[in-house]
Amino acid sequence: MKFEDLLLEIDGFGKFQILILFILCLPRMNLPMHFLLHNFLAATPSHHCAIPHQEAFVNLTMEEVLLISIPREPDGTFKSCEMFSQPQFHLLLNSSLQPENNSIIQECQHGWVYDHSQFTSTISTQWDLVCEQRGLNQATATFFFIGVTMGAVVFGYLSDRFGRKAMLLLSLVCAVIFGMLSAASVSYSMLAVTRTLTGVALSGVSLIVLPLGMEWVDVEHRTFSGILTSMFWSVGNMLLAAVAYLVREWRWLLVAVTGPCLLSIVCLWWVPESARWLIANGKVKRAHRHLLRCARMNGRKDFAEDMPLIMYGQRIVLQWEHKKPGENYSYITLFRTPVLRKISLCSGTLWFGVAFSYYGMSMNLTGFGLNMYLSQFVFGFIEIPAKMIMYVLVNRVGRRQSQAWALILTGLCIGANIVIPKPFTPLRSAVAIMGKGFSEAAFTTAFLYTCELYPTVLRQNGMGYSSFMARLGGALAPLVFLLDEVWRSLPEVTYCGVAVCCGLVAFLLPETLHVRLPEGIEDIE
Repeated sequence: MKFEDLLLEIDGFGKFQILILFILCLPRMNLPMHFLLHNFLAATPSHHCAIPHQEAFVNLTMEEVLLISIPREPDGTFKSCEMFSQPQFHLLLNSSLQPENNSIIQECQHGWVYDHSQFTSTISTQWDLVCEQRGLNQATATFFFIGVTMGAVVFGYLSDRFGRKAMLLLSLVCAVIFGMLSAASVSYSMLAVTRTLTGVALSGVSLIVLPLGMEWVDVEHRTFSGILTSMFWSVGNMLLAAVAYLVREWRWLLVAVTGPCLLSIVCLWWVPESARWLIANGKVKRAHRHLLRCARMNGRKDFAEDMPLIMYGQRIVLQWEHKKPGENYSYITLFRTPVLRKISLCSGTLWFGVAFSYYGMSMNLTGFGLNMYLSQFVFGFIEIPAKMIMYVLVNRVGRRQSQAWALILTGLCIGANIVIPKPFTPLRSAVAIMGKGFSEAAFTTAFLYTCELYPTVLRQNGMGYSSFMARLGGALAPLVFLLDEVWRSLPEVTYCGVAVCCGLVAFLLPETLHVRLPEGIEDIE
């Protein structure tokens, strides 16, 4: 008897599975609050050079002091990173005059003055991460995703070795510890280190939640459970907009988004270990105990009582010949056999493109003409109908076609906004929202698709490797914004090109629609 057959007999989508899925949705909902926190944590408000007080300024208004002290941009706004070496009093007579000599313009000498109307404080204002230090500000997101990248490798291996639930609990505890330490940072270096370690911890949550839920669900409801779990990512997206709107001080914002992890830790005690993993690792008694609990809760009490442990062990474990006692798998195993090697190379490329374009759009909240809080909320809201549409498409069209076209259309929407003029704000916003919907559809499908591509004995290693590639894309995405100094549209061209190329790679993967989850490498080959 295969595990899928056993699930059908004890009800593969009853009260037991629904309870597990909803509990696992709590940490899933908390993830985007950290993954997209950079938008608000490191927001850079309007700023200009600080002007030292002089006796000559006594009778001048602040506007007049700025006029004679700060050069202007072509659009008339004051420059953020430059000042006059000496006050230009002649500009009081005619403010339209331009300085005749650029040598009188210098970089800010006395720090900066920030507009605090929108943010009480951010890490940009805390440590002056502007102008020449702008790269460090963007690097904060990169440090976090480097941590997530490392965590994908660590937790992918550990969860296949020591179990899904134990590693999920460990990652949540570490996320609380390092999240609170981030809020208490006394220097930029401390913040960079603690945010990196927070990324390592949250990578485990991102990696384990979906497979743990899906391994308890039958084939028929696998897509629904994957979409349902990912819906709560979108809910978390919208909640982040609300929390950031209410909490404008960066330290308390970190506390506010880290606190919910404590609730997830408490609720996790009601979630059992994956029976698939237990059987694959020879822990038959524990698997039997959890399956009995599942059968009773789903109203299959008679079946549970008629299933002796010894008979169960013979029927299931002897069929589970894919993993012999003492046999261990590693990331190298993903590239040892031909078909598995092709799947791993293509899925890694796909995940890089999905994450690179998703975070490229998600971290550009002010680039489409909307208020950043409204952009965050709308970008989260549009993901819900996108996922509902994908629920239909992946079951009708298939995983492969849905995955490929969702990512290709994401790239085309990004490309369209390159050619649409800036004054057409409503049109640019509409195209950006469509692109965000396609981007999330691609991400949702990638999670579901990848879980179905890898066998049980390698599933977490496969997810770990895929997550590693995704977080590599996520780590590079914020740094690409710095390319606007070379050419203003170069970041968008990069996001567009990568999304389209990686979408085409998805056509090389096998279709998994209505196919049972593979248990061993033999099922793949």
